[in-house]
Amino acid sequence: MLTSDPALILELKTRRPPSLVGRAGCETWSVDFSPDGAWFAWSMGHGIVWVVAWPLDSEYFFVFYGICILDASLTHRDGQNGETDRGDKSFSCGHPVWGLAFGPRPPKSAAVARPAKRPSNNSLLLATGLENGVIKIWNVLTGITVFDLHGHEGVVRDLVFPQNGTLTLVSSSRDKTLRIWDLAQKGKTVQVLSGHKDWISCCCVSSDCSMIASVGRFDRMVCLWSLRSYTFIRNLTGGTRKTLYLLSSCDFSPDGALLATAAFSGSSWWIDLWDPYTAEKLATLVDYFEDYGQNQISSLQFSPNGLHLAIVTDDRALRIWEPGKTGMVMQTKADRDSNGLCCNYHPQGGVVATGTRDGHVRFWRAPRRVPSLCHLCRSILRDSVSTHQMEPLPLPKRILEYLTYRNIPERLKTCPSSEEEEWEG
Repeated sequence: MLTSDPALILELKTRRPPSLVGRAGCETWSVDFSPDGAWFAWSMGHGIVWVVAWPLDSEYFFVFYGICILDASLTHRDGQNGETDRGDKSFSCGHPVWGLAFGPRPPKSAAVARPAKRPSNNSLLLATGLENGVIKIWNVLTGITVFDLHGHEGVVRDLVFPQNGTLTLVSSSRDKTLRIWDLAQKGKTVQVLSGHKDWISCCCVSSDCSMIASVGRFDRMVCLWSLRSYTFIRNLTGGTRKTLYLLSSCDFSPDGALLATAAFSGSSWWIDLWDPYTAEKLATLVDYFEDYGQNQISSLQFSPNGLHLAIVTDDRALRIWEPGKTGMVMQTKADRDSNGLCCNYHPQGGVVATGTRDGHVRFWRAPRRVPSLCHLCRSILRDSVSTHQMEPLPLPKRILEYLTYRNIPERLKTCPSSEEEEWEG
């Protein structure tokens, strides 16, 4: 039973009318914590986004053995009268919600320099990307729609606020484009980025806000774009596979020196670690499985300190991997019915939230580890120094390899397998 997993802290389940249970449209495609960790949002299916104060208050939940049942009759208590309180809220979007993100996100230096503060009444926004291509911007504390963004012609699959404190929003869509929006100018479209040949699965922004990465599910492109000049930089290419595969997710490390991408085929899934500055593939983690086509990887995200990578796959609700290591630091019990779709770390770490195909959310206890002095020094340095700037420095080879992440073994496995797909390159 899933609730017996020692890593599971809590599960939120939505009490739905019997006619909606198990039907398409109930998926939790996206989850997110606010920048200060005080709010949590998830798309609970059927066009509803639920926002709760974190840590969770049991006032609106029925709790049974670690499972919270959220009564669907509460999903219209959306605060349209303009009240500002810490109560749980729901936003009715009218169409299925595929992507969501809190913003704006303060610069990393500001977050370190002072403790997180409660946002003012009008400062915390929630962007929701809908199936019909519209992006709705909400004021979280009042529950009021600020405005709608129109332009995408397909499902808005992912949304990102850069970590620079501005009201810039990056969106990616199944219409093969990314769009840059300026919410300070009432959602004016700053730029449309075109280059993908098919659906875009995911996008992310580097910590210094210089680059956007996007992955195409079917065109198998990993594109890098400049967020400063709004131009295409390169398509990352590494080893090519002789079998069909799909790309599903991507994320920059907190220092921006690594880009992780997730892909899967009929008999394996894998994660590639790239140097976004040089386009070099540094390492690959591979997992092989026996049941053909039954174990795709859906989502990944770096931990806030960059030590770990959270992974959601079909056969386990959550894995935590330390880049460079064989095997997992932590993994939940094998469960073919875990139905995982997405994951998100709490800003202070220690907790990972995952969303499922049945509209539920699970909170997992993630490993906590004090970063080494070496790791902290590397993170601070790489946050502002590119690989091209690092390489000419008169440093010993081993130190330079560590600072550029070239000390990671090139090929890693989660478990051995006798049948491996052939790689070229």
